[in-house]
Amino acid sequence: MRIENSFIPVTGVGAGTERKLWQSGITHWDEFDRAAVSDRKADNIEQFIEEGYDRLEAGDARHFNSIFPSGEQWRIYENFASDVCFFDIETTGLSHKNSVVTTVSFHQDGETTTLIRDDNLTVDALDNIFSEAKIIASFNGKRFDVPFLEGSFDIDIDHPHIDLMYTCKKLGLSGGLKQIEKDIGIDRDEPDITGRDAVRLWREHERGKDGSLDTLVKYNRADTVNLETLMQTVTSQLHKDVFEAGCNGN
Repeated sequence: MRIENSFIPVTGVGAGTERKLWQSGITHWDEFDRAAVSDRKADNIEQFIEEGYDRLEAGDARHFNSIFPSGEQWRIYENFASDVCFFDIETTGLSHKNSVVTTVSFHQDGETTTLIRDDNLTVDALDNIFSEAKIIASFNGKRFDVPFLEGSFDIDIDHPHIDLMYTCKKLGLSGGLKQIEKDIGIDRDEPDITGRDAVRLWREHERGKDGSLDTLVKYNRADTVNLETLMQTVTSQLHKDVFEAGCNGN
């Protein structure tokens, strides 16, 4: 589903009106017909479309993130897929006040980068990577990863953010990332370890045990790369459930 299929951000247009537009054959901005709605709504929709095309041409993901309802921000993914930076962190605990970030992995447009504590994990490195992303995506990152990074490195991460934990809940998928991956058939080639194992691996690395850091990095990178697969899977299903079903009157 693309932004141009959507009318729900328009003032006075809710989910019901959007479905009626789709059912009448108006499934794209280019197909809009004023006769389908009242004059006031038509004016609002035409203004929305005009500004929308300008913002799309400018690549302004922040604009669309701000105008879509929070539960519908998944709709902006398709337009900005190559500009989405998936990320995941590993830590030694749940609070930045008494724990530290050990690794941070980023995956964008087919490339994966990992920053490692006491090596290349710095404020400048984080800023450089985040600055190139128009949208960031995570699993539970709004509640955990972003606050942890901001508190640990005194940085401000205010990018448009799609948190896949909430997107998955729209499909009735709950639990942790690995459970959801199993539920929808996403396979992992990397070691089947947990967050608790990640802490252990870092402690072993600090004690000089060979291979522990490599395993931790592989685990962190696998989490991050799989976020893209998860995004593609859930947005594809939501496209069917919201757009295709809406067009068919279901």
